[in-house]
Amino acid sequence: MSDITDGIGVAIEGALSGRAVEPKHGEGAAKSDAADRSCLNCGARPTGDFCQNCGQKLHVHRTLSAIGHDLVHGVLHLDGKFWRTIPLLLFKPGKLTRRYIDGERAKFVSPMAMFLFGVFAMFAAFQFAGLSVPTDLEGDTGAQLRELAVAEVEGLQATQKELIAELEKGDLAADARDKLQAELNEANAALKALEQAQGEVPFLEGLFGSGPDTAEGGQGTADQTDDDTTQIPLTEDGKSNFNLAIKDNGIFDVGLEKWQKDPSLMLYKLQTNAYKFSWLLIPISIPFVWLLFAFRRRFRAYDHAIFVTYSISFMSLLFIALSLVTAAGIGGGWVFTALVFIPPLHLYKQLRGTYEVGRFGATWRLLALSIFIWIVIVLFLQALLLLGAL
Repeated sequence: MSDITDGIGVAIEGALSGRAVEPKHGEGAAKSDAADRSCLNCGARPTGDFCQNCGQKLHVHRTLSAIGHDLVHGVLHLDGKFWRTIPLLLFKPGKLTRRYIDGERAKFVSPMAMFLFGVFAMFAAFQFAGLSVPTDLEGDTGAQLRELAVAEVEGLQATQKELIAELEKGDLAADARDKLQAELNEANAALKALEQAQGEVPFLEGLFGSGPDTAEGGQGTADQTDDDTTQIPLTEDGKSNFNLAIKDNGIFDVGLEKWQKDPSLMLYKLQTNAYKFSWLLIPISIPFVWLLFAFRRRFRAYDHAIFVTYSISFMSLLFIALSLVTAAGIGGGWVFTALVFIPPLHLYKQLRGTYEVGRFGATWRLLALSIFIWIVIVLFLQALLLLGAL
């Protein structure tokens, strides 16, 4: 239930953010038969249904139903602008983007207001549908893996010593000796594989190598001793010198240490930062869209910003719809099909309508943009990881 409550709160937060972008959203100035009445707020004589001095509506509701109406209208602002914008955004995105760029602003919800509402509502829908980060991950995964690796190596060493002791006995039958030798070869091969895996598997790094004195009293190395066993370097207190302590190499190492200690917390921070800093997708994306039209001076950075913002707003609405469909149990192949075909088709139509290019021009730009989108996602995730490390 807390996820649903949080989701509703996030949706309201996004709607209020959108309302802040367009504080007078949908407020008209229609004529009224009661224009001779004074404004109850400032005392001016309105010429219509709204005071031309302070903007307050002349007719003041005093019913409980009016409170519900004000809540829906003030928070979700579902008025004429919204219903004119949504159909165009869904089915004629290029026409909407081009008309807004060309100056038709009062008819439509602004791209930023739509973006804010869509993004916050999307994460609210995710929480409502139960699509949230796991909270049961155990902390310090790297340390646990290191401990397991140490235990494995020490077990192999003990097995080596036991097998060598058995082989040194002179009264062994030939078949028994061959069996023991085969087991010893397997233990040696397992240790050798762990040693060779260093550098490729992070939690194995530092498992072998030079260090303080070993249990045998000599200098710790990865080499086998005289009794053909491999020793792990030991610290001064006799413990295994298997340590991947984070070195002071900057933010990356600090972030890595946080992910190892508490992955659940870091996943939660990654999710919250994803919607709080989702606006970063706009400035990150603009240069890549500019590259597609670098030699067409008619289109400027402002055009690309409107294009990107409306496009991301549509994707937010799509994810909202798909998450609700998934929550209703209809998902499966339909959701996958929608994710595969709807975004590129929408981008194609938006490219054609916004930039007034032909089929060929829209097609090759769509292919290039499909590659750029993955680059933008990687850069955005890197930014989120960096913010989480701070």
